[in-house]
Amino acid sequence: MRIVALFGPTGVGKTAVAVALVRRLRARGEDPVVVSADALQVYAGLETLTGVATASELAGVEQRLVSFLPLDATFSAGQYAELAHAQIDDLLAASRRPLVVGGTGLYLRAALSELSLRPPPPPGVRERWKAELERHGAPALHARLSERAPAAARAVDPNDRQRVVRELELLELGEQPRSQGESQLWSEEMRHPTLLVGLTMPRDALYAAIDARVEAMLAAGVREEVRRAHMAGASATARKALGFEELLAGDVEAMKRRTRNYAKRQLTWMRKLAGVRVIDVAGHDADAVAHEIAQMGRPPAPDLDCGA
Repeated sequence: MRIVALFGPTGVGKTAVAVALVRRLRARGEDPVVVSADALQVYAGLETLTGVATASELAGVEQRLVSFLPLDATFSAGQYAELAHAQIDDLLAASRRPLVVGGTGLYLRAALSELSLRPPPPPGVRERWKAELERHGAPALHARLSERAPAAARAVDPNDRQRVVRELELLELGEQPRSQGESQLWSEEMRHPTLLVGLTMPRDALYAAIDARVEAMLAAGVREEVRRAHMAGASATARKALGFEELLAGDVEAMKRRTRNYAKRQLTWMRKLAGVRVIDVAGHDADAVAHEIAQMGRPPAPDLDCGA
């Protein structure tokens, strides 16, 4: 039995497609379970901000690895990998099909394969680079990265504060920056047979969907959710959720910009996915997309064919 993995940028409609696919698989007698591959949906108390599907959206679909961590907890890709591997292995052993769904590239990779993590920085190194970041800004540090590792710098957005700092840390540690060969993040060497599907849509349509999504979050009370999380002592990891700091500052437009920029990077990651089957969802409802994914499983993998 193959895993089905759905990747795509924020706002593309992954949840709706996953639910539609679950219905098709159930119609032929399977018992699928959605396994989240999202770095921030793990936190209980940030469901609106991180886009965790509601009970009505899931319509009875079982979902794992969401809303299980307290807000003050830190979390890493390595911890996630251990949990995801256990969930997926248990599901396969029980003849249940895992549907791994997410937009965090590293976490998708962590769920599907053996993750090779780079060494953490020695004490004080990250703090020093963060101080440089606050003093000079991400573009200035990106310029330093360009001088020392041009190929790595080309793969990093000059405004991506976290990535710029991490690449400079790796250089200081004598490590080859991952960005020089970011495709190393993606590999066809999966732990289990996997059908990997990437969902996309034209950039303008995606950005409009993101803006509409942010407005829907605001209507659903995301400002209050973020304030509560802040008062509850949200960890540095939890505060990385798109829009957390922007909403605390009352800057909705900055939240939209940051989310659009992140979606752009997700689309870039998708182009680097080894063996990905890309579907343009524009003009198609979730059920039509789910049907197309099911058809990808025709012989020699007939177990994914759920019919029309």
